Amino acid sequence: MSSFKVLFFTTLLFSLQVFLVHSLQYEVGEDKGWVIPSAKNDQAYNDWASKHRFQVGDTIHFKYKKDSVLAVTEQEYDKCRSAHPVFFSNNGDTEFKLDRPGLYYFISGVTGHCERGLKMVIKVLDPENLSPPAVQPNSTAPTASSKPHKSAAVQIDGIKAPLVLVLSLFGFLFV
Repeated sequence: MSSFKVLFFTTLLFSLQVFLVHSLQYEVGEDKGWVIPSAKNDQAYNDWASKHRFQVGDTIHFKYKKDSVLAVTEQEYDKCRSAHPVFFSNNGDTEFKLDRPGLYYFISGVTGHCERGLKMVIKVLDPENLSPPAVQPNSTAPTASSKPHKSAAVQIDGIKAPLVLVLSLFGFLFV
């Protein structure tokens, strides 16, 4: 019976990792979607991306009309054109999964749109170097539309994770 308890405890402990994993979906451009920004704000998408902490497993969602989304190299991003993009979509409703840490470069595939600001760089954090975002003085609270959408994954954070562990161990004593 003792070996059963050890096996059960080990399985339970490793299973808790599932609860700690989460991913988010972000709406690129929020309510406006993936559209050419105003002439006064050609860095709109980079400004938007810099306000979020993207993690491996998160998804970004592009909503657009009569345009396209290309994931490209840094050089292609700088030139605003790509003959062989890493990723291409023109269906108007594109999801892109951020599957590794590092920089991702996105541009519009329509001639002239990238030059007018329809481009974006996203930095995905290394899971081993995650830390809480710094609170900046005079910053405004995010609006409802700027919050990411939670995926179907379970998210446990803060005090809830230790509480789940303690309750699980307590329950284990009565098995």
